[in-house]
Amino acid sequence: MARGNIYAGIDIGTCKTTTIIVSEDEETGKLRVVGVATVESRGIRKSQVVDIEETVEAITQSVEAAERMAGFSISNAFISIGGIHIQSQNSKGVVAVANSGEEITLDDVNRVIDAARAVSMPSSREILHVIPRDFIVDSQGGIKDPLSMTGVRLEVDAHIITGSSTAMRNLAKCVTEIGINVSGLVFSGLAAAQAVLTETEKELGVCLVDIGGGTTNLSVFVEGALAYSSVLPVGAKHITNDLAIGLRISLEQAEKIKLVLSNNPKEKLLKDPEENSDAIDLMKFGITEEVSKASYKTLVEGIIRPRLNEIFGMVGDELKKSGYVAATPAGIVLSGGGSLTVGIAEACKRTLALPVRVAQLNGEQRTDKQLTGLVDDVCSPVFAVSQGLLIYAADQISYTKNSKVSLPHFGNLIERLPGKGVAGKAWDFVKSFLP
Repeated sequence: MARGNIYAGIDIGTCKTTTIIVSEDEETGKLRVVGVATVESRGIRKSQVVDIEETVEAITQSVEAAERMAGFSISNAFISIGGIHIQSQNSKGVVAVANSGEEITLDDVNRVIDAARAVSMPSSREILHVIPRDFIVDSQGGIKDPLSMTGVRLEVDAHIITGSSTAMRNLAKCVTEIGINVSGLVFSGLAAAQAVLTETEKELGVCLVDIGGGTTNLSVFVEGALAYSSVLPVGAKHITNDLAIGLRISLEQAEKIKLVLSNNPKEKLLKDPEENSDAIDLMKFGITEEVSKASYKTLVEGIIRPRLNEIFGMVGDELKKSGYVAATPAGIVLSGGGSLTVGIAEACKRTLALPVRVAQLNGEQRTDKQLTGLVDDVCSPVFAVSQGLLIYAADQISYTKNSKVSLPHFGNLIERLPGKGVAGKAWDFVKSFLP
């Protein structure tokens, strides 16, 4: 397979920092994973940087390990960003077509998207994404790509995702400190959607719930486009904390217990499956601390389930707030490390009364951007954001090449990132792939 474009994505989360490097096949467009590494995150709390030095150290370890596996170094990467500072809103833009009555050009499309960007916001916030949802040409709606159409008036309905300038700059600084240029910051929920949602689900209407360590990302798609984005301040670490408090054990042992419960069937955990007792034997799974009254029902139904009910109760409140509850017949798709928690699908279905599925990263979602190579290392829902970053990166290069407008559009965010010459270097990187 001929090696073409090289893409790199760094997912900086509350619990882990993952770097994936892929090469794109020039003929088939498939993305071949050539390097992947995951290390424990440090200096991150609730998806935001709280200690730059520790964060830089964790990113360095992850990037260097992935580079050793790939056999070459990277100089540019797309970075995931999350945290409760992320907010969204929908906006409209209207312009007159430059050559009235003639074909709509890319310049017209860019002008109408810029018009949609003109929203009022505090100086402490910046636009992260402007995503066209729907174009209207002379009152005709439902148009995904208006290029080459004829019209006089062009409108756009866009979804705008914003974030804290401070949080963005701090995250970008951690990456540029190790000599890597930031090609773009990508909202974690949007990245995960690229990897786990099918086009049918997006068209029908679906809500992606990406449960990370410290936060939960919501992305609601209606009629094929992102319509609502939000971040909840709870995640899988809260389940671990509940187990630690309820059983009076350390966080490390509580995390082990959570993983044991989630990765093994109930029958395998019971001390004596033939008896009517639900007592479980944790010693054979390496749980060294004495756990009193370790019964399956107590752990799963008494400690884990109430926290899951709380999380999905908050998801339900956000859906009501968005106004798209009735517009998501495809239901809920769960991704992220928290989606592997025992009993999570049942808890979600019972709380929200919607169809539920746990994401499977098998490449069927995007037939045009399938992952090959070291896919076994990144096939878990844990790597939904990491995979999505790479698909997003490939789409961005394709967007630049083909001048399409149906993909997320970066504004002037890169120009404002810290680091001398970062914007120019990132643009040079993009231009290097153009014919």
